[in-house]
Amino acid sequence: MAAPAYVNAKSLLFYDLELLSSLAPTAARIFWWTKRGRLNFFYRLEDLATSKSSANRVFLRFEDKAYTYAQTYDTTLRYASWLKERRGVRKGEMVALDFQNTDTFVFLLFALWSLGAVPALINYNLTSKPLAHCVRKATARLVLIDPTVAGNVGEDVRSELSDVSFEIVTPELELEMLSHDPVRPPDEVRSEASGQGMGILIYTSGTTGLPKAAIVSWHKIAVVGGFTSRWVGTTKNDVFYTAMPLYHSTAMLLGFAHTLSVGATFAMSRKFSTSHFWDDVRQHGANIIQYVGETCRYLLSAPPRIDPVTGENLDRKHAVRVAFGNGLRPDVWNRFKERFGIDTIAEFYGSTEGSFATWNLSRNDFSMGAIGRSGSLYNLLLGRSVAIVAVDHDTELPHRDPKTNLCHRAALGEPGELLFSLPPKDVEARFQGYYGDQDATSKKIMRDVFKKGDAWFRTGDVVRRDAEHRLFFNDRIGDTFRWKSENVSTAEVALVVGLHEDVQEANVYGVELPHHEGRAGCAAVVFKGLGNARLPSEGTLRSLAQHVRRGLPRFALPLFVRVVREGALQTTGTNKQQKTSLRSEGVEPGKTGADEVFWLRGDQYVKFKVEDWKALQGGSVKL
Repeated sequence: MAAPAYVNAKSLLFYDLELLSSLAPTAARIFWWTKRGRLNFFYRLEDLATSKSSANRVFLRFEDKAYTYAQTYDTTLRYASWLKERRGVRKGEMVALDFQNTDTFVFLLFALWSLGAVPALINYNLTSKPLAHCVRKATARLVLIDPTVAGNVGEDVRSELSDVSFEIVTPELELEMLSHDPVRPPDEVRSEASGQGMGILIYTSGTTGLPKAAIVSWHKIAVVGGFTSRWVGTTKNDVFYTAMPLYHSTAMLLGFAHTLSVGATFAMSRKFSTSHFWDDVRQHGANIIQYVGETCRYLLSAPPRIDPVTGENLDRKHAVRVAFGNGLRPDVWNRFKERFGIDTIAEFYGSTEGSFATWNLSRNDFSMGAIGRSGSLYNLLLGRSVAIVAVDHDTELPHRDPKTNLCHRAALGEPGELLFSLPPKDVEARFQGYYGDQDATSKKIMRDVFKKGDAWFRTGDVVRRDAEHRLFFNDRIGDTFRWKSENVSTAEVALVVGLHEDVQEANVYGVELPHHEGRAGCAAVVFKGLGNARLPSEGTLRSLAQHVRRGLPRFALPLFVRVVREGALQTTGTNKQQKTSLRSEGVEPGKTGADEVFWLRGDQYVKFKVEDWKALQGGSVKL
């Protein structure tokens, strides 16, 4: 018994079999759906709504409302009739949905799919130029708007898009939709849905420019939904809960499509709220919850919840067995599991437009913090689809050998950019790119990487693989900065800073300084328990300085600390930190707003003053 156990531990055989056994039946189902012309996910709803065993099963929970599969199907057909008869929506056209998470959003999504139309999912936080840009990119002539966010669609947007119809879906309009007969659109409008065909349009966050419209194919929707539901072990009796926005691929593909693939119940809230998250989880009876980015850190930052009558610990009063998502940092991982009594973390790495993903189903400390892991069998079958290549941080491109002009794989344990293979003669079979943006699409494809003529998808992320086949996130290319001729990973520095007992959240980036080459490390920090005090105590700042000196090499020390109040760090709609504004503001006094900046002097962070900046400008201080 010991010998097979040892072999399994070294090769991760059972783990690989779980991965592959999730993939094989998914591929078989997709083949069958494609052969029958039923790849469009409207058919998943229809199959469940017309089957006696599932028609009356609850599919959707939102706030105090619940809808069975049959009710969702009936409402979908009524909405589709209105869209076709009153707004002339037809096969193949794009219709933009500017919605928070609501039941209406789900009905409209299915209704558009039933008509063979393509939903373009707009980030409901957008206004002005970015919003107009997204609608224009989708070539949509109709935008359906959630009344809650209608104020974001200003006159500037409407005048710039004078040929576009903006429709606010009020409760009165919904009643009009429901008054239509539930007529099923014919199969002809959906039967041409192919694996590479566009199922939805999802936009990138646009942190370094205007959002790009990523084409999400039917093949990707089906693969992600089918694979992840099997991998996580979701059954028809489970309730999957998300507070992440459906306009993003994490909630849409790994939540919504995941649930629909297995015929389970999908529960959602309008948007994420730290204070209401666990109340919603308990209300809906969720077994699986979803997180992205700093979600788990925000939940940890909330004070413990105790029932005032019974004294019961409400933090552990739930039925959740799996937390599923991406971006859970190692310094939060175990603290989150222990406080809230979560047995399993299902962490993944992927992107909306990407052609592959990595997976880590973690029930113990072995793979804590890893964004993926795999063993000998999986690597034998699929390992050549993934590569980690050495990076030239000056050019922010994979390094090429000056003699061969080819790249080389990073050594085990060494950081490098993660690449996914593409079929060189038919790249679109795996990567459909950005709609209407061939230039942006081309930048994600790299050719002649290991041999003449090959093709690879650039993730733009630096990772490292260890001897145990675990994959760890290192940094985003462009976030890594050079200081003292060394490359500094912002993620690794943020991990160390975040482990200090008084730090609630840290966002690390490099800042330019007068008369210094490269960028110096700066950590924007939210400190715990400041209350009415604007600044941390001298003792806390001294303790932090000693902490980072113990945990980091000299070149990676954050030489500056910017004190940020709780809730002020900029994040995307999916709780991912943004660095662009912080990096551009730097540390010059007067450019950091109300935030105070401190700098490392010996074993203490002390206030960084105007005269200190002038000393740097004059060249009298060298860091």
